[in-house]
Amino acid sequence: MTKLTDAAVVAAVDLGATSGRVMLGYIGQNELRLRPVARFPNGPIRLNEGGRRALHWNIVELYRCVLAGLTTAAAEEPGLTSIGVDSWAVDYALLRQGRMQQLPYHYRDDRNLPAVEIAHAVAGPSELYAANGLQFLPFNSLYQLTADLTTGALDLADQFLLVPDLFNYWLTGTAAAERTNASTTGLLNVHTGDWDTPLIERLGFDRRMFPPLVDAGTWIGSLLPDVSAEIKSHSPIAVTAVGSHDTASAVVAVPAAREDFAYISCGTWGLVGVELDSPVLSTAGRAQNFTNEGGVDGRVRYLHNVMGLWLLSESIRTWEHEGQTIVLSDLLRRAEAVTTPVAVFDADDQQFLAPGDMPTRIRAHCVENDLPAPRSNAELVRSILESLADAFARGVEQASLLSGRTVGIVHMVGGGSQNRLLCQLTANRTGLPVLAGPVEATAIGNVLIQARAQGLVTGSLEELRGLVARSFSPERYLPACTLVSR
Repeated sequence: MTKLTDAAVVAAVDLGATSGRVMLGYIGQNELRLRPVARFPNGPIRLNEGGRRALHWNIVELYRCVLAGLTTAAAEEPGLTSIGVDSWAVDYALLRQGRMQQLPYHYRDDRNLPAVEIAHAVAGPSELYAANGLQFLPFNSLYQLTADLTTGALDLADQFLLVPDLFNYWLTGTAAAERTNASTTGLLNVHTGDWDTPLIERLGFDRRMFPPLVDAGTWIGSLLPDVSAEIKSHSPIAVTAVGSHDTASAVVAVPAAREDFAYISCGTWGLVGVELDSPVLSTAGRAQNFTNEGGVDGRVRYLHNVMGLWLLSESIRTWEHEGQTIVLSDLLRRAEAVTTPVAVFDADDQQFLAPGDMPTRIRAHCVENDLPAPRSNAELVRSILESLADAFARGVEQASLLSGRTVGIVHMVGGGSQNRLLCQLTANRTGLPVLAGPVEATAIGNVLIQARAQGLVTGSLEELRGLVARSFSPERYLPACTLVSR
């Protein structure tokens, strides 16, 4: 049984691709709860680079928001003992002698596309999959680094740090790479869990750029004195490596009471898969674009990326830019009231990857594929949610078939678990019960790994999940009939 040995307060810094948050996590006798102290947007900025409008992360502003949130956390909880940072995957900063060279590129920047062909001329897709076990995504770090290599950006860099590792470095002065996020770079060997030095060198990268690897639960260091002073902390605070890929932390907090579960971590992206003890490197898995990413405690997150609620958020952004007033709850109610069949389109189509006018792209995609184009905002939202549910259902089915893991229940966690229509449609299309929640699964997983590292909680992932299930009751959706068309 999980044993809680002492009360504690820790801070989870959870950075998503559209927003960030600082959450206080309270661990006590049979207690696990969260309290938000800061929320802030995280949007890209475009910079002119030789006539090209390049997409970057405003990482310095994001760090400012994190420090402001930690200042509030330290003021409200002077006994704060630890901080853990997680974020989205693949994006990174290049440093020289400890100084960041430029703002990190956004994974949706189109510089990655020409780099794919260059990298594949050195190591083809099948060879890469055998080495790293990753699904092909044109923005995987190895392709971004190839783009940097071709522009000369690597010439001056002596260090590569993924986003959460960069924040840990700024907080502590210690450079390290946490394995769950490092596994998304394409440069971690799927068999050994270490940097793949031969592949790194073949691709033309300097192996010395890549920092030492650490596991989730490792003490990174204490806050630097100037950081402690800035957040007005009057006691030492540790920085602990958590499952720094946000999905890795989210999977820790899946409140599964049985082994035959699949998970959907639904936010900007929808990550659909199962948890395994070893990777699946089959030809069929590569053909279906399934990935083997590192999980906490050496587990494997065998999953497929679905475009996720990005389709909805980018549509809303477009309508608001056009001057429309959008109330999400009203929009979802009207989408739920749609009774006529709507188009179920390929939510994974790469034409939906870039920012921009999403409704126009979806309608064009429907016309090109002889599907009924949505006529109203409500129909378009219903079409998006039906298409996501269809993609989720296919992902669950494929994960089961490819891994040999029987799936009897689906857990949906993250922001998407609040979308009642999406949860019900997913249950309808999978034919399986869907348990929705917790919403803040990533922050919960972040908190749990910090607490376990301090000895405040003990046990396996299964035992930690039992605590989550007792603390956050998921909502249950059972399959029902639905009216759709393809």
